[in-house]
Amino acid sequence: MKSASYLCLLLLGLQVQGQQQVQQIPVAEDQSQADRENLPYVKLAPSNADFAFKLYKQIRDDTGDGNIFFSPLSISTAFAMLTLGARSNTLRELQQVLAFNLTQMEEQEVHEGFQRILQMLNDPHREEQLNMGNALFVDSQVELLQNFLDRATNFYYAEPVSSNFQNIPQARKEINMYVETKTHGKIVDLVKSLDSGTMMVLINYIFFKGFWERPFNSLNTRDDDFFLDAKNSVKVKMMHQNKNYNVHRDEKLSCWVVEIPYKGNVTSLFVLPDQGTMKQVEDALLKETVSNWLRAFEERKIYLDLPKFSVSGSYDVKSLFKKMGVTELFSDQADLSGVAKNLLLKVSKAIHKAAVDVRENGTEAAAVTMLELVPMSLPFPPPPHITFNRPFLMMVIDKTTDGLLFLGKIVNPTAKED
Repeated sequence: MKSASYLCLLLLGLQVQGQQQVQQIPVAEDQSQADRENLPYVKLAPSNADFAFKLYKQIRDDTGDGNIFFSPLSISTAFAMLTLGARSNTLRELQQVLAFNLTQMEEQEVHEGFQRILQMLNDPHREEQLNMGNALFVDSQVELLQNFLDRATNFYYAEPVSSNFQNIPQARKEINMYVETKTHGKIVDLVKSLDSGTMMVLINYIFFKGFWERPFNSLNTRDDDFFLDAKNSVKVKMMHQNKNYNVHRDEKLSCWVVEIPYKGNVTSLFVLPDQGTMKQVEDALLKETVSNWLRAFEERKIYLDLPKFSVSGSYDVKSLFKKMGVTELFSDQADLSGVAKNLLLKVSKAIHKAAVDVRENGTEAAAVTMLELVPMSLPFPPPPHITFNRPFLMMVIDKTTDGLLFLGKIVNPTAKED
């Protein structure tokens, strides 16, 4: 079998402070609440959550004790679009790693689900800034199959861009300019190199800028210790808040969960494991666990301490996926025959980069770490003091789609960005 030409996947997730233009995608009216559970995007949500936590655990196993931050939805959307052109075992491996439950929903419904998610995320009437999109950089010599192109543009709003991959430096420059523009300068010079046989580059990006429903007062921010472990600490800018939040103490997993909502329909969960219980909480990260937390929330006044931080993560998704059972896609056995005419394609690179910026007025991530609780036996117990001064988890959830936009672990808020 002759060697395949290369397809490169670039997957971006951003929660940043900055302006972003929103695609004008029309949003259709939802059906009645009674029919909601049969809507494709609702049926897709559990699969996307399963994939997110499965990928998180693979990243954790690969990266050890470092910070983690990525967009599960960016990665699943890009690979779901690729399944439009995948066939045979290549398709089955992708569907399995993405946790698509094809016994409960048809393949067509999967793509309709992502279509609706893109529509809802890009709704120009949203209060927060949220934007997600896809692009296909295609060599001028490549003729995409009309069925693939039609479905990619219809379901995933993919933007085809004609490129000349015979001139690698120029193609790389064009792609980097596109990425820099879509991320408003937050990600620059992403593509360092392209394989000489590259014929296509698929890009997915997601951008979110949210403002806290109840901002922190910057006058209360002060230097404080963040404990990396039992012996080491770093100085951070610690924000303080004394207000009502949805809070849950999970005694079984020994952690606190605090919901910090943004204006609009996006919220964040900060999960603060007790000392020495991070791995226990991580191992229990499942959609059922998060659902239980959401159902168990009680609104109560707390003293909340949360560090300001900016972190980013870069991941070799090809390596991660191979460890999760996807092998054909990256080999000469890849069957992407539904993508282009008379062209054997395989994926040579799949990289993901995400960044988060958390500050007083807003953010794009949340987390949890430690807390102090006063005895409940007091007649009028003071509010619990929950201090994120050690490693914590964070999630950013879109409430309209139940989509997990971002997922991360902050081990060191002062770590240099990748």
